[in-house]
Parts: sequence; C-alpha cells; structure tokens
Amino acid sequence: MERSTEIADFLRSRRAAIAPDRSGLPADGRRRRVPGLRRDEVARLAGVSTEYYTRLEQGRAGNPSTEVLDALARALQLDAVEREHLTDLLQRRPPVRRTPAAPQRVRPGLHLMLQTLEHVPAFILGRRTDVLATNRLARAVLTDFDAMPATRRNLARYYLLDPEARERVGDWERIAAETVAMLRLEAGRYPNDRQLADLVGELTLKCPEFTGWWNDHQVLRRTHGSKIYHHPVAGDLDFAYESFQAPGDVEQTLCVYQVEPGSPTADSLRLLSSWIAPQSTTG
Repeated sequence: MERSTEIADFLRSRRAAIAPDRSGLPADGRRRRVPGLRRDEVARLAGVSTEYYTRLEQGRAGNPSTEVLDALARALQLDAVEREHLTDLLQRRPPVRRTPAAPQRVRPGLHLMLQTLEHVPAFILGRRTDVLATNRLARAVLTDFDAMPATRRNLARYYLLDPEARERVGDWERIAAETVAMLRLEAGRYPNDRQLADLVGELTLKCPEFTGWWNDHQVLRRTHGSKIYHHPVAGDLDFAYESFQAPGDVEQTLCVYQVEPGSPTADSLRLLSSWIAPQSTTG
C-alpha cells in the first residue's frame, strides 16, 4: 500500500474514534458529516494550522518534528504503541539495506535457555512473527513448528490459517485480531519488507476475517497477557505469558508461558510433559 494512503487511513481512523465531547472542544453547532473529530478540530487541539494538518494526513508534510508528533498524539489520544506507529509512518527514514534471503538466527545461548525452561512452553519469535525456535512443551501445546518447512514457521500464519488453531486457541477472534495488530505495527516500521508483504497478501486471500482487522489499523506490541488453549490430550490450559526482547537483538522476542503452581494447568502440563517425553530404550 502507498505510504500516503497508510498515513491517511491511520489518522482518519483515529480521529473518527474520538467523540467530540471527549476532546474538550466546545460544541460549535455545525452539522457533522463524519464521525469523530474533523480535521480543523484535530489541528486546533494539536496547535497547528488546518492546512498543515491536512498536508500531514495526506503524507505531504515532510518530516514533522518530535514536538508536532507529541501534539498530534495528545490530540488523537494515542497510546504509546500508536504514538510509535505514528512516528514510523510520518518520519521518513533512509531505507534499511537487508539481504532478503538471509534468515534470522537464534544464538546457541538462547536455544539453551529454551531447553532450560523445560516445565513451561517457551519460544522465540523474529520479524513478522516468524517462529525461530521452540521448546518441547511449546510444540506440544501450540503446534509442532519444527515439523514445518522453515519458511512456513510463522505464528500469524498458524493462528489465522490453520483450522486446528481455531479449535485449540481459546478466544480465537481476540488472539487472531491482536496478532494482525502486531503485523500492522511492523508494517509501519518496515514498509519495504517483501516477506511481510507476501504474508499479508497470503492472509488477505485465505483468512476471511483478516481484511477487516487489517483495515481497522489497530497496532499492538505484546508484552504480557493471558491465553487459553484447548488441548486434545491435556484439556484446557490457562497461561499467563511474558514477552522479552532478546538481549543483543531487538528483532527477536522470547515468549514464556507461565502457570500458577498447584493449579489444574500445572498438573496438566506435568502429565503432558510425561506423555511427550522421549522413551528411553534398554539394550
């Protein structure tokens, strides 16, 4: 999608989401033809001219200053992740040179960490929610990413396209929509990522719900939360998760699922771990 269209759609979606009575502006008696705030109202709240805000929304204002971005974020009541996305869209950066064919690699120390976390599911995500490494319980609770071709190991593709995921993932619509919001955030940061564009194209064609979520322009960075899985062997598994940027590589995220000690999920995980444990042989 053209950068100017991305900017316009994001800003329009955010001003449309703000009821005028939440903005602090006095009622002016004019008939409203669009939901939310008008351009001139956003401009007034941000302390810029209507002409300048119009150029911003059309992607024709060059590189706005940090002060202008802060003022827009306040006027549009953006959260921290939306503010980051706004910066990615409006502040032009030199294109990053990348070798498209070069895959992301997980260093040995992080592989060892995954194996150390043997009592809970843990995995490492890279760009585009690519699944770079998993431990044994992650493969048992979600799906066996290691059995897939390396180019198909992707969390968004699993959640949105695998029929098993719709049955296994509790509150599937919420989790799937949040995953689309993660991709939308990354698309703002890396607009020239060919592999991300291909993934978005595949999801658009194959997931009926994807286009609606994508066009909502929601953005999200997952740091913590909760998930439920309906496992065919272990039953319902209730997790809290934490996500951390890998030290030394901001494009890799360590995701760890946690359980309350003594909880039914802890007991079920223990049984599942025993069930999938490699059987020793005696000579």
